[in-house]
Amino acid sequence: MTIATGAPPTRNTPAAVASGFLMGGVIGASPAALVVGAVIENAPLFVLGIVLPAVYGLLFFLAGAPRRAREAAVAPRTALALVESREAVGGEATSDVAVRFELTVAPDDVQAYRAAFTQHVNVVDLADYRPGGVVVAQYPPDRPWRVRIVKRPTPEWEERAAGARVDSAPGPALVSETPEGSAVGIVRLLALLLAAGGVVLLFRADLFDQNASAPPPSVAGPPVSSSSSTTVVSSASGTVTLGPNQSFLDQGELRGAVTSLLKGADTRAVLTVVVRERLLSIVYAPTGAQASTFDPDSLPYDRFPALVREARTSLGAGSPQTWQITVERLTGSLTVRVGVTGAEGGASLEADARGKVVRRTPAH
Repeated sequence: MTIATGAPPTRNTPAAVASGFLMGGVIGASPAALVVGAVIENAPLFVLGIVLPAVYGLLFFLAGAPRRAREAAVAPRTALALVESREAVGGEATSDVAVRFELTVAPDDVQAYRAAFTQHVNVVDLADYRPGGVVVAQYPPDRPWRVRIVKRPTPEWEERAAGARVDSAPGPALVSETPEGSAVGIVRLLALLLAAGGVVLLFRADLFDQNASAPPPSVAGPPVSSSSSTTVVSSASGTVTLGPNQSFLDQGELRGAVTSLLKGADTRAVLTVVVRERLLSIVYAPTGAQASTFDPDSLPYDRFPALVREARTSLGAGSPQTWQITVERLTGSLTVRVGVTGAEGGASLEADARGKVVRRTPAH
């Protein structure tokens, strides 16, 4: 066996490039899924960001099991070695100290070579590994850089080490198998960027909706509705349609729209109120009707955003979603029903006149 003492060649094999691409994809996709899932309140996406690294680690472990079994089956070789240098690098607070060794390993049948490695040594035994001393070392024949000092050699090797003289070997020390090549690093970085960008791109609609529906900062009271909204009032109903980048969940938007519709009606009693993201519809009670009506001023407007948020995040409707609030008194008591529809189906919750949730119906 010939042992090269120079720097080992870089790894740019197809398997190494593929492994680097997969690792970069996981590193990019996992935090992106966590952040995007938290922003758009998508629980499955958030959980995916946590589970993905664990699944990758398990697959990586299982894929390397055959290789580790083959390496474990190879019997190590024993040789004398000269301690060139030693340096404690950690663990001083315990009985075992991590020591960085550089040895000249002198096998009986091949050229001597240098190797650098870290090994834990008990503080009591440090005096046995002084620079210039000869020790007994072992290494796998197919991986000569994985050198370990034998702490309790056999009597035969202990006797050989006691009377042996080992000359220093020239050249740099072997420290690893084969360092990664530049191609693997570039591919990993590319996969990281593609995976992170892909997650953001897939859920860009939800992200933009979140930004559009978020209330703008205000210093002097609630925001004023944009002039781009459209109001239509008839004797039986009234509607308000908001323009782009507006939502009835914005602070004060819904209450102001309802008030504007009631100004054009002969009565303040209504049968139903239906609210979507940018559409409000009110059905007025006919004059002299005996139907169950209610006064829109009594609605718990401050609770509507929280009810919609709970329905979107806790009922398992999936994403993307649409939502609708329906208020009526057909059963005798005022009912606020919030329905959501997503990739996993429809779901709803019901609240009373104070906005307290009384019933939940998850998606099926």
